[in-house]
Amino acid sequence: MSGQFTEAEWAEHRSKSFAALPAVVENGTLPDVFLEYQKELLSSTATYALTVTDKSRRIGATWAVAADAVLTSASDATASGMDTLYLGYNLDMAREFIDTCGMWAKAFDSVASEVGEFFFTEQGEDGAERNIQAFRIRFASGYEIVALSSKPRSLRGRQGYVILDEFAFHDDAEGLLKAAMALLIWGGKVLVISTHNGADNPFNQLIEEIRAGKRPGNVVRCTFDDALEQGLYQRICLKTGREWSPEAEAKWRSEIRAFYGDDAAEELDCIPAQGTGVYLTRAQIEACMTRETRVLRLSCPADFAMRPDEERASYVEGWLEQEVKPLLDALNRDLKHYFGQDFGRLVDLSVFVPLQELPDLTLKAPFIIEQRNVPFREQEQVLKYVVDRLPRFIAGKLDATGNGLYLAERAVQAYGSCVEAVMLSESWYLTHMPRMKTRFEDRTILLPADAETSDDLRKIKTIRGIPKVPRDERSATQNGGKRHGDAAVAIVLAVAAANSEPVEFAYFPVIPRSPIGGGSAYDPDDDDEEAAPRESLRGLAQGVF
Repeated sequence: MSGQFTEAEWAEHRSKSFAALPAVVENGTLPDVFLEYQKELLSSTATYALTVTDKSRRIGATWAVAADAVLTSASDATASGMDTLYLGYNLDMAREFIDTCGMWAKAFDSVASEVGEFFFTEQGEDGAERNIQAFRIRFASGYEIVALSSKPRSLRGRQGYVILDEFAFHDDAEGLLKAAMALLIWGGKVLVISTHNGADNPFNQLIEEIRAGKRPGNVVRCTFDDALEQGLYQRICLKTGREWSPEAEAKWRSEIRAFYGDDAAEELDCIPAQGTGVYLTRAQIEACMTRETRVLRLSCPADFAMRPDEERASYVEGWLEQEVKPLLDALNRDLKHYFGQDFGRLVDLSVFVPLQELPDLTLKAPFIIEQRNVPFREQEQVLKYVVDRLPRFIAGKLDATGNGLYLAERAVQAYGSCVEAVMLSESWYLTHMPRMKTRFEDRTILLPADAETSDDLRKIKTIRGIPKVPRDERSATQNGGKRHGDAAVAIVLAVAAANSEPVEFAYFPVIPRSPIGGGSAYDPDDDDEEAAPRESLRGLAQGVF
């Protein structure tokens, strides 16, 4: 079901559906405590170590899960009892969950020895201990339900049933999931509950991994209309004393959808939107990747910087001749070429991105060079080797922040005004990131089909209105190193170079006089109109000579 029904169509649909069902109250008995989608959710948590529920707003999923938490923690070890660890993204969620668990504990007549608040001692990243307010219910079984801080380190040293509520809205969702997965080793289980918060959010990625069979687990999906089909509004009427009818339900449904407006697809229909803090979606990036080109990776040994100059130069020269030269030789000599480079020395990568402008104005990277643990002088060697061989080289831009200033300065000295040393700043990103994004939206940029390059581009986030790679946004590489969105920065620098104005040179040609006249070379100040044309000739020189 989805949100395409009109109010009248929904009323007719529900009238027919209701006619085929038994009465809500029959022989003086109440309907089942849980609706079908709530039963499905609890059945999944009983069966799978990892359950993810992909749901609409306010359909009672957490309410049902609180019952599951009480039944789990009130049971002893022989009945698979364990602690329940609930993590919402704020204090109000934690308090509400504990209150609901308390209600279920009374309903199930479970023996709870203590219900209330306590202070959870948490060690911060700086090693200092902090007292964090938390909530807890203790049971006679020896187990407890604890509503904890939303920080991943809250799970350290613990074991049990982990519930991550509104997972897509946690500050460090990926870290939280990683910490929760560790509890599965000793027989715990994990439930991830959330409404969507964008297609590239870790929540949606987790769902895609499970559905693709890349990660074991089960997904339980329930849209707003699914919940209505299974009796949500009837249950609301039962609780509030309203009289249910298909027409009343249709009217209520229309009102709820009107409240959400354009957000209804994501908030009610479980359709992730294409926009959160993530700047470029995976679909946009992959649509602009081709297997015709590749990423070349130069990684030097740990002691490389201490080797003799001649050995270092020979090592890099050999790599360039073997890996890069064939690709440079194959470049179209008629196309304009640009480049961008992000600098890294010890922790991060140096990434060099050349771009060629195709006849339809698409920018294509014929290759990308990544350098890890390459000393300053050898990075300069790589830069000059490639730029000297780029046909119709127009412009380049290099990251000049921090240690990158050395290489950027040497490039400016070598190539003059065709190259710019860029001091990356928020204002620079605000100017140039949207231009790069337009390239991806219009599919007028082509990059190598490479997972790590894609990951780097997806690290760009909109932070307080500025698209950039967050300072602490690092990830591990396939070979055990670290990346900081390095390819993304190099790509935006290369696109900025392609958008720069070409350098224009004016000159006067040297035109010899006719041998008959016996004169000398053309003098622009000569008043003789027969000597040469009065107007000067202008030429447009693009590149380095």
